Formats: sequence, structure tokens, C-alpha cells
Amino acid sequence: MQTDPVLVFRALGHRARLAIAEELAHGERCVADLVDLVGLSWPTVSRHLTVLRTAGIVRDAKRGNQVIYSLALPCVATFARCL
Repeated sequence: MQTDPVLVFRALGHRARLAIAEELAHGERCVADLVDLVGLSWPTVSRHLTVLRTAGIVRDAKRGNQVIYSLALPCVATFARCL
């Protein structure tokens, strides 16, 4: 599946979503970890993750009661470091 660059840049245009993507560059995280990282409410982080997933930046996997997120578009990590 081809990633739409416009969707990627729009998704990364929000500070919280960029922070989430940068954190996922270091490895998988559950939603609770990401909530602590960005300091936003659970529903807000979930909405940000939906935007990132729709853009093809992250993927999710259910493990027991947790949803684990990982970076699906690895070039985002180098792109963010470059800025």
C-alpha cells in the first residue's frame, strides 16, 4: 500500500502526534505509555493515534487487554531527527 505524503505531513503537523511518532521510533509502546509521554487525556491520545494510523505512520496490535503501537513508516524517525 502506497503512503500518501500529504496525509503523512498533515498527521505530523501536530506537536503531540510528532512526539508520539518520535517515541515510537524507540520501540513499541502501549497507549498508557503514550498518554504519560504527551500529557494528554486517553481519548485525545487515541484520536491522535487514529490520525497517525490512517496516514500509515503507525500500526497497532492487540496483546491481551492492551493495544500496542509501533512505527509502520520507519523513515519518519530519521525525518524527525533531521529537523
